[in-house]
Amino acid sequence: MKKNKKFTIIVFVLIALIFSTFVISLHLGSSNTTPMDVIKTLIGLGTKNQELVIFKLRLPRIIMAVLVGTALAIAGAILQGVTKNDLADSGILGINSGAALFVVMYMYFLNGNVYDGISNFTIYTMPIVALIGALFGSFLIYVLAWNKGINSSRLLLIGIGINTAFLALLTVFQLKFTTQEFNRVVAWTNGSIWGATWKYVFIIAPFVAVFGVFAFYKSRYLDVLNLGDEMAVGLGIDVEKERRKLIVVAVVLAGVATSVAGSIAFLGLIAPHIARKLVGPAHKRLIPVSALVGAFILLVSDTIARNVFAPLEIPVGLVVSVIGVPYFIYLMIKTN
Repeated sequence: MKKNKKFTIIVFVLIALIFSTFVISLHLGSSNTTPMDVIKTLIGLGTKNQELVIFKLRLPRIIMAVLVGTALAIAGAILQGVTKNDLADSGILGINSGAALFVVMYMYFLNGNVYDGISNFTIYTMPIVALIGALFGSFLIYVLAWNKGINSSRLLLIGIGINTAFLALLTVFQLKFTTQEFNRVVAWTNGSIWGATWKYVFIIAPFVAVFGVFAFYKSRYLDVLNLGDEMAVGLGIDVEKERRKLIVVAVVLAGVATSVAGSIAFLGLIAPHIARKLVGPAHKRLIPVSALVGAFILLVSDTIARNVFAPLEIPVGLVVSVIGVPYFIYLMIKTN
């Protein structure tokens, strides 16, 4: 009973923090918009310029940050549960870089960039291309890590190697762009949601909703897998089948997030750890709290990224890394 009460309080606190950051982010920016202007605009009493800033620029970006943060955090929680390794993350294992590599290759062969002058056809195919890249990366890692089963340490080390190789190829393709395109692609691959539009929101929202709910539904299998393969088999679980399903869910979530926000590392690493400290290891609580923590961290990071050097913006992935790298080093020190 106490655990349920604690869980409920934590969820409400996180939702309150997200909502507060949401409101603050709506009125902060290079365009001077007061909180009262935001309220007037939301109820239909704002000027045309205020409506443009709020509804066309800031609101889709804020919602995109929440969706991407949610997706990456859930993906990280799943990967850490499947591999039984606290250092597992889609950004470290090469899933994000695989998605980013395929998107950049797609952009290069189309002779375009992520957002400007791009057709509706390309907009709707971008998540699919990213998903293919993420699936390719995860398949490659899974095959190379397989040796009469999956060993978590082997999976992590091979994932880091694949990630390095993908990043090297990514740099090769980046150097083939013009200077203007190169700058945009570098910003995007470092994690950037500056070009978020309602079209992208509507594209990825169903993926995040459906696969997020499915991950929550599968939470009990993650708990069983953490008991060890022998114990899971003894309880009647098809270990490899369930592991593959869960990895696919994580890959889809990470892939669609990368397709619209570039490669954001460490978020999927730190969000589940913070959630685990708050609610414990049971995935029925861990997954939703990880989602809320991830959404909050990315929303705060994006607010900082677009305001700290306004009117210039820095990639949100760099802000997340500033938070994530020290935590990653801490985990490396604490992990045997």
